[in-house]
Parts: sequence; C-alpha cells; structure tokens
Amino acid sequence: MRRLGDLEAEIMDRLWTWNRPATVREVVDDINRSREIAYTTVMTVANILYTKGWLLRGKQGRAWTYTPVRSREAYAAALMEDGLEASKDRPAALVHFVENMSEDELAALHEALRNVGRQAKS
Repeated sequence: MRRLGDLEAEIMDRLWTWNRPATVREVVDDINRSREIAYTTVMTVANILYTKGWLLRGKQGRAWTYTPVRSREAYAAALMEDGLEASKDRPAALVHFVENMSEDELAALHEALRNVGRQAKS
C-alpha cells in the first residue's frame, strides 16, 4: 500500500475525524482555516481518492459527498504490514518495532494478542 500524499492525508484526516459523509466544500472551508487552497484542487484529489478506492461517493442535491472506505486504523495497520514486508527478517523487524513502544502501547499490544489468541481458540 502506498502512503497517502500530503493533501490526500489531510482530506482523509478530516473525513475520518468527522465520521460522516462530507462535501468538497466542507473540506475546502476547513482547510482554508489554516491555509489557502483552491476548491478545484481538493475536488481533484477527492476524485483521485475515490478512483483509488479510498472513498465512497454519493449525491447530496447537486454536490458529491465522500465517505472513507477504510478506517484510519485499518490504514495504519496496512502501512505497518508494508513495513514488515520490506524486511527479510520479520521477527527482527517486529522486535525493533516493539522496542520503541511506550508502556501504554505495549499494554495495548498484549491485550490485542490475548484477544487474537481467544478468537483463534473459538
């Protein structure tokens, strides 16, 4: 999976945060609070994200609304999987990854492993 570009990530971040369908106008207005961006630029990138399968598109009156296909967490997990695939020694890569985790992240990882173990036994 290719990492999202800067504007792609900025658009997706808003859609993930809002957790509802949104129009290009809403995204543009929100981005313009911190920096200037053209409507057509955001419209083009939203269409690219739709074409790539990142967004669903629906009509609301005359405007298109966009909704993420995958969650932010699913995107992050896919990036981690890609990182592991880049290594010839996945266990060693995992060790390096875990060594950089905080105590809270380690606790969350232990809980996730317990949950996966329970599901495997079911």
